[in-house]
Amino acid sequence: MSWRSLARPARGFAVGVAGVAVLVAALFPVRDDVTRATPALLLVLPVLAAALVGGRGPAVATALVAAVGFSLGFIPPVGSLRVNLPEDTLALAVFLAVAAVAGALVARERDGRRVAEQRADEIHTMYVEYRRVVAEREALAAEAARVQTLEEVDRQRGVLLRSVSHDLRTPLSAIRAVATDLRGGFTYDDRLRDELLDLMADEADRLDRIVGNLLSMSRIEAGALLPALTAVDVEELIEAATIRLARLFVHHPLSIEVAAELPLVAADPVQIDQVLTNLLENAVRHTPPGTAVFVRAAPSAGGVCLSVSDAGPGLDAALAPRLFEPFQSGGPATTGVGLAICKAIVEAHRGTLQARASREGGAELSFNLAPA
Repeated sequence: MSWRSLARPARGFAVGVAGVAVLVAALFPVRDDVTRATPALLLVLPVLAAALVGGRGPAVATALVAAVGFSLGFIPPVGSLRVNLPEDTLALAVFLAVAAVAGALVARERDGRRVAEQRADEIHTMYVEYRRVVAEREALAAEAARVQTLEEVDRQRGVLLRSVSHDLRTPLSAIRAVATDLRGGFTYDDRLRDELLDLMADEADRLDRIVGNLLSMSRIEAGALLPALTAVDVEELIEAATIRLARLFVHHPLSIEVAAELPLVAADPVQIDQVLTNLLENAVRHTPPGTAVFVRAAPSAGGVCLSVSDAGPGLDAALAPRLFEPFQSGGPATTGVGLAICKAIVEAHRGTLQARASREGGAELSFNLAPA
């Protein structure tokens, strides 16, 4: 037992005895002018004070001292512990019992409050420790997320570098080979010469589309892909895109189905042209030669629905969940950013790009444009 635990009861008993002494000294001169109940009631106060300061033991001891003081100073014969009348004996016994019980109750209440305060302090300490642990876990989670993000950035950078090294080199190699042949003094008839020049133009266009997609991807990541909306004729937009990409469909029959009297749509014509270009090139790239490609535009509840579908092998089940994520390439001939760019552009137009099986058995990608 520590000295602090011993000092508290001693201090409580000292407070109680001092209170009894002060009250007896103050009331003794006027004992004949007051009723006997007055000192009895007042002498309970030091007992309560001893209970508050020292606890149950000092309260009971102070009650005994108060009973002695009450007997000596206020119960005849004064100055003696002897009690003559039975009612005085009963009064003294009742005073002792009341004082002891009151002191014990106050002490118990004080102890309960002290235990409650200790528990509150423990709970507060545990809460502070809990908040510290939570803060550490959040910091670790944030650091883990940062590391994961950096790893994903590194992975995407590696994929991008591999894709760029392949995709840019392929059209450049074709252009270089044709240019070398044309400058090498070889004799070609006009038809073959025109085919070589068309090949060079096709590869240059392909190179331009790759670079355009990569630039669009950088704008998406920077949050700068904001469409300049204007009223657009969907049929004219489809016609311009398919004419420009006509050489893509040398080995893939193209079918265009546009409903009559379509409303004008609110769209950025440059961005939507990029979406159609990527979807058409994607359909040609992932379907065998001779497979038809379909472009359709029809009215919908939200304006106009545009779709590009094919009769190829359909969606790859393994790639379907990550179809619109960047760098999820479906083959060695693509950077894997085309569909991600399409999704970002369509969402910037407050639409949704959806992929499903086409009525021809292949894949269909469709999106809505709001009316102007």
